[in-house]
Amino acid sequence: MTKTLVIAEKPSVAQDIVRALTPVAGKFDKHEDHFENDRYVVTSAVGHLVEIQAPEEFDVKRGKWSFAHLPVIPPYFDLKPVDKTKSRLNAVVKQAKRKDVTELINACDAGREGELIFRLIEQYAGGAKPLGKPVKRLWLQSMTPQAIRDGFDALRTEQQMAGLASAARSRSEADWLVGINGTRAMTAFNSRDGGFFLTTVGRVQTPTLSLVVEREEKIRKFVSRDYWEIHATFGAEAGEYPAKWFDPKWKKSEDVEARADRVWSAAEAQSIANAVRGKQATVTEESKPTTQASPLLFDLTSLQREANGKFGFSAKTTLALAQSLYERHKALTYPRTDSRALPEDYLPVAKQTFEMLADSGMRHLAPHAATALAGNYIRPTKRIFDNSKVSDHFAIIPTLQAPSGLSEAEQKLYDLVVRRFMAVFFPSAEYTVTTRISTVAPHSFKTEGKVLVKPGWLAIYGKEAADEVEGGKDGDKGQNLVPVKPGESVNTVAVDPKGLKTKPPARYSEATLLGAMESAGKQIDDEELRSAMQEKGLGTPATRAAIIEGLLTEKYMLREGREIIPTAKAFQLMTLLRGLEVEELCRADLTGEWEFKLSQMEKGLLTREAFMQQIAAMTERMVKKAKEYDRDTIPGDYATLESPCPNCGGVVKENYRRFACVGKPGAEPCGFSFGKSPAGRTFETAEANALLRDKKIGPLEGFRSKAGWPFTSEIVIKYDDEAHNYKLEFDFGDDKKGEESGELVEFADASLGACPICGSEVHEHGSNYVCSKAVPTAAQPTPSCTFKSGKIILQQPVEREQMHKLLETGKTDLLDKFVSMRTRRAFKAHLAWDKEAGKVNFEFAPSKFPPRPGAATKTIAPKAGKTSATAKKAPAKKAAAKTTAAKAPRKAAAGKAPSAALAAVIGTDPVARPEAVKKLWEYIKAHNLQDPKDKRTIVADDKLRAVFGKDSAGMFELAGLLGQHLGD
Repeated sequence: MTKTLVIAEKPSVAQDIVRALTPVAGKFDKHEDHFENDRYVVTSAVGHLVEIQAPEEFDVKRGKWSFAHLPVIPPYFDLKPVDKTKSRLNAVVKQAKRKDVTELINACDAGREGELIFRLIEQYAGGAKPLGKPVKRLWLQSMTPQAIRDGFDALRTEQQMAGLASAARSRSEADWLVGINGTRAMTAFNSRDGGFFLTTVGRVQTPTLSLVVEREEKIRKFVSRDYWEIHATFGAEAGEYPAKWFDPKWKKSEDVEARADRVWSAAEAQSIANAVRGKQATVTEESKPTTQASPLLFDLTSLQREANGKFGFSAKTTLALAQSLYERHKALTYPRTDSRALPEDYLPVAKQTFEMLADSGMRHLAPHAATALAGNYIRPTKRIFDNSKVSDHFAIIPTLQAPSGLSEAEQKLYDLVVRRFMAVFFPSAEYTVTTRISTVAPHSFKTEGKVLVKPGWLAIYGKEAADEVEGGKDGDKGQNLVPVKPGESVNTVAVDPKGLKTKPPARYSEATLLGAMESAGKQIDDEELRSAMQEKGLGTPATRAAIIEGLLTEKYMLREGREIIPTAKAFQLMTLLRGLEVEELCRADLTGEWEFKLSQMEKGLLTREAFMQQIAAMTERMVKKAKEYDRDTIPGDYATLESPCPNCGGVVKENYRRFACVGKPGAEPCGFSFGKSPAGRTFETAEANALLRDKKIGPLEGFRSKAGWPFTSEIVIKYDDEAHNYKLEFDFGDDKKGEESGELVEFADASLGACPICGSEVHEHGSNYVCSKAVPTAAQPTPSCTFKSGKIILQQPVEREQMHKLLETGKTDLLDKFVSMRTRRAFKAHLAWDKEAGKVNFEFAPSKFPPRPGAATKTIAPKAGKTSATAKKAPAKKAAAKTTAAKAPRKAAAGKAPSAALAAVIGTDPVARPEAVKKLWEYIKAHNLQDPKDKRTIVADDKLRAVFGKDSAGMFELAGLLGQHLGD
């Protein structure tokens, strides 16, 4: 009997497909890497299993990154397995090559990346010749069992997916060509004077970075100007009201800071105030009703922006939460969408969703859903239901499944989506807007009042949100005005000039940067016009978070609170690209055009060959510009350091490559200089000043050795007797032992705890805390781990006690002596282990900036099989600490040894019953053992069956069932 192989993108989706198909296709048997019954074999990738690479004859290894080997434009691309998932790839390929498998179904995520993941696996499985098995496409926009079954009833053909497949491959190859050639060309240019200065660029990441750099340049160059406003209070028979002077004849000019209500001299402001003080004013007034519709439904980018603004969530965190609500909880529709509308036949589903919300028991949401149903608000409208505005996926909305067991962060995001979904169906908010002009000839004063008459959709958000929408930028809006009778004269009770200063543009937050990426840098505030620009944006909704995170990882940008700030490395790259006149990598709108062409290709309106020819031409031009540049320096806006030359006391100025002495006025330079980017780490101007002033700085992180290893070091300036001048040197202290020389390290101190990466012991080593497997030791001469954290971070000493606490609990106490290298301001933060990033990061105060879900909030688990005292005791200590904190001053519950059956699920360490229940729930959720139809029922696997003594158990039975498995 022949079978059909279904390949999902993730194991959890494969399990959902099996559950959905079982009632209609029969029971599946579970194997190590797949599920199988008489009709289907279901397996999955774990994201990308295969990536493209240049054929061997075109590949250039690092160390030979010179212009002689550029550009690299291979006629075709080979494939290579992703190292960490090679075994998974082999398992999928094995199923694809089975003789009884005669058809494939691509069940990867519905979008460009899901298409690419499947196509590369299929190509790799075929080897030298195509696999030759017909392919159909499962296109899922919801993960409910019925939606999955409906998807199998409406599989798409190979021909229907051809455009998306071409766009997926073209995007991948274009990013490879621009990224590889651009990075190697700029690295070769920056390494001309020796060393290896890795300079990464990308087709989307670099134009995104240019947006941030351009904004920072405007801030730095901004010169604040004084201006004045004239504020008055007028008295009528019914009471007093405020007003502000304005020029009714004012028109926009080239002065972007000019406004109708601003004057530019104190004398003029005082003259106006003196002219009207104590005088009578005549009043004209106009009142008119106005309405405000709710915002559109969420796509991914607008959801990320809203979550960043409201909760401080990063774009990456929002995407992870939305993906969890879609995949794991089945509570939201597919999140990686750029659509803000629903299909025209979705009205019945929308009504059913309101019915689910009204009956859900969610007391903060259910009443509004009931109101909408009673008022017949769910009606067809082109603003919500429009097929022409639905791309591969529709807007993000709640599904018919009410969620349970959400984390706090998941609940916040779910509520955000549900409120927006309900609001779009509610009536518009209705206001009465009154504009009152009080005139003391020839001067006019304006007062605006905006009174909410009917809240409409604002009722869903409560009074606080209604007040926020009512108010304006000025203090005289959003108020109930006292009435003025027709023809009544009013008195000028008070009038005062108010001195103010113009402000520079705000730095980007993730919310505003996502908006700028969406519109390719064009400042578009109107939501519906922004929607029309989306196809020309930078990246896609699914990739923008990763682009921002990549720039942060490469140290091109820093996150400080909610602000995103470019580093010196970013400015240096932009200076280089502008100097080389490589416009394509600098201008967001030009690169946005490439994204538009990819979307045209998806629709069959542009050929893959034409697009790739344009990318190849762009690549060749970029390399040619770098290769043929023959001037000594790159023109740019360079700094002059405050600290004098240590050799002659002269002025030290920046150029493209170095900070160099230009001598005292009227004197020749002495020859002192130092490179801006030693070992690939670029000095900030403040750091260079501190280095000259103190003759040393650090320890600083972010350096890379010639072999590519990251290291931390102090930098010192020492006098060289031979050169009769000062020169820059690295000062490793004890760290040089092992890191640079290869000498074996012996640790003399006691272990601080278990390494969060590999579970080995962490020790002090020179100016760092390092994993014992991150340096050469007698036990392991070749390092295999990367964990390292400085003993001083941004001038904050990190004591042994704090590092021990971080390793044991996931984060330190709140430390208050960090100093930003960018702003020179002190700030407070916890140091926390960030599992996703694989490093120690900052965690700010929860009230302002909530921590990432899952990051630095759990005990760091020791490596499986670890038996040291440190590894064994950590979880027990944490359990006791948590219980004490929650129930102080009551004594923490003593841990009890679990039975053999329970130990197979939660481990062998003694635990209190609450901790055992918590661990059991972690196991249940990790293995998706909640009944999809009734989340309160746990379906037992083999391990849980031994604990429960039956095939299933209710969630409220768990504590009782565990009691018999916890002995003394």
